[in-house]
Amino acid sequence: MRIVFLLPMGIDRPSGRRYFNIARGLVRRGWHVRLLALHPDFATCYQRRFVADGVEVWYVGQMHARKTGNTTVRFSPLALLWVVIRSTLGLIWGVLCSPADYYHLGKPQPINGMAAIIAVCLLRRTSFFVDCDDDEVTANRVTAGWQRAMFAFWQWLLPRIAVGLTVNTRYLAERMARAGQPCVIVPNGVDSRHFTAPPLAIRAALAAALGVAGRPVIAYAGTLALHNHPVDLLFAAFGQVAERHPSAVLLLIGGGEDLPLLQAYTAQQPWRDRVIFTGHVPYSMVRALLALADVSVDPVRNDAVALARSPLKIIESLALGVPVITGDVGDRAEMLAFGAAGVVVPPDDAVALAVAIDELLNDPARRAAMAAAAAAHARRYDWDRLAEQWMAIYEAV
Repeated sequence: MRIVFLLPMGIDRPSGRRYFNIARGLVRRGWHVRLLALHPDFATCYQRRFVADGVEVWYVGQMHARKTGNTTVRFSPLALLWVVIRSTLGLIWGVLCSPADYYHLGKPQPINGMAAIIAVCLLRRTSFFVDCDDDEVTANRVTAGWQRAMFAFWQWLLPRIAVGLTVNTRYLAERMARAGQPCVIVPNGVDSRHFTAPPLAIRAALAAALGVAGRPVIAYAGTLALHNHPVDLLFAAFGQVAERHPSAVLLLIGGGEDLPLLQAYTAQQPWRDRVIFTGHVPYSMVRALLALADVSVDPVRNDAVALARSPLKIIESLALGVPVITGDVGDRAEMLAFGAAGVVVPPDDAVALAVAIDELLNDPARRAAMAAAAAAHARRYDWDRLAEQWMAIYEAV
């Protein structure tokens, strides 16, 4: 079978890794898979066609925002219109060059949505599938009302004209699927064969280099963008934990557009010397840094962003045997094996986060039991296993 994905992002973005890993699983089952993707900085993308682990990747245009390292550049309305036109044409050209048995949209967004309707439905005269892994209206930082309306329209339209849906949470399944429409839930996952803790000697050297050897480490791995990642809850919690654990360290793995704001806030706190910002790091470094943690935290509010997400940071922490503390929103309790692999607390509650962190740091035996359960539970979310679930959507039509 031949399948083509239409992606409004690059494969190095969190959602992009979802589709790339699903594609790898399909390739291992004998499928031919091509990803037509938009690059975060297309002007500097010099390798626009390549094969990785058997998956063909074609970069055909620019994402709706330019992202380089910790910096996100928003286009002016006129420049954005030009980006949308060029990238839509790039995806249309990619579809016309890519005859396939199935076409699957990664995310119901305007650029890949328009390309699918024009190139797949009108020119190829076939249908497409849609994957929803976020609430696109609230998850994307859009300031203008017309932009929010545009994202809302395409998120409403595309699932309704798709022949079938894949989603990553029960919330999205209930919200997006029409009666009688095939819908398969495929959460985010981890490559459990390769996403493992480095050897002890390497971890010890890294801990020494960061100055965290022998100290309790509380980690956050993800984007530093406050509009959809409420890291401010974690900072408020750490301010309380820091008083009771004078040697504890907060390790923030990743960059984002609010990194300077969070650094400025931290500089004014009495515990400023106990916070480490790594900034943007290659994905290959994430596992080494996250493996240093005693606990990992996924701070959330009770909103559509959190309900719609199946956080990679949770599954990747579990794969490394790092217990997770998060808010009890959406599918998170199930992801933590209902308390065996971590702790869920009320969302929007920095005090509850602080209490949970404090209790785990004070109880090494409980942390060790959770670490073992986490590593075992993470195998249920192996990408190869999830690719098998994903295939069910094509069998359902």
